[in-house]
Formats: sequence, structure tokens, C-alpha cells
Amino acid sequence: MVTWIVRGITHGIAVAVGFALGIYFLPILTAPPAPSAEELAAMSEGATYQAELTRDLAGSDFLHWGEGTIALGPERIVHTGRLAPGPDYKLYLTTVFVEDEAAFAAARPDALHVGDVRSFDGFVLDVPEGVDLEAYTTVVVWCESFGEFITAGTYR
Repeated sequence: MVTWIVRGITHGIAVAVGFALGIYFLPILTAPPAPSAEELAAMSEGATYQAELTRDLAGSDFLHWGEGTIALGPERIVHTGRLAPGPDYKLYLTTVFVEDEAAFAAARPDALHVGDVRSFDGFVLDVPEGVDLEAYTTVVVWCESFGEFITAGTYR
């Protein structure tokens, strides 16, 4: 009887670890290829604004972080750098700088969802028609599935 209980516990732990690893690695395995460094550089040319992303924000940790540069122009937003891999990342523009989940929750009613982030080594998103970048100050990468802050940067 004790052997079955031990087996049940160890198998349960193995299933839980496998499930957690699957959640972590699935976005990496299914992510589309990131644009090349040359493509990112070309698309960043003529950008109106630029923001720096760092790992040292209050809401960032070893699983939720971003680094690099985001260039914002009237037609596109280009990230050159890296993001911690994860599911369901979204890019938002906010009117105030946020650096953790609580600050984003407070700013979210006025935030603008720009698009879905699908690659972790740089990405390009089109600016939605009619969006005025002057109305916002900050870019935020947010994990929608888990309500996790990833990174942010002020561009003006």
C-alpha cells in the first residue's frame, strides 16, 4: 500500500513538472522566426521615438523580463533585443510609466493594445490606423494569460 502511495506522489510530481515545462517551452517551440538583425535595423530607420528596455524593473524577475530597444514610428513599432519566452504576450501603449503588475492594472483602462508579440528575439508590429503616439509615453509588454508584467520603457 505504501508503495502505491509513494508511486502516486512521485508520478504526480513528474506530471506537474512536465506540465510546467510544457507551458514554458511551448511558446518557444511554436514561435515564428524573429526578423533578422538587418530587417530590424532597416525597419527602425526614421523612427520618431525610442525606448530602452531593461531587466531591472520592479515587476521583472528571472522568468519575466525584456531588454533591448523599441523604436516607434508612425507606421510600425520595432523591438531589437530579447524577451523572456512566454505565452500570449501583448504590446500596449500607456500614458504613464509602469514597472509592475499593480501599476499596469491601474493604467490599463487608458492603455492601447497595439498587437500580439509572437517572437522573443525582436519583433515588428504595425501601429493601428489612427493611433497618435503623442498621446502615450510608454510601451509595455504584458503576458495576458498569466497577468504578468514583462517589461516597459518610456519613449517620451
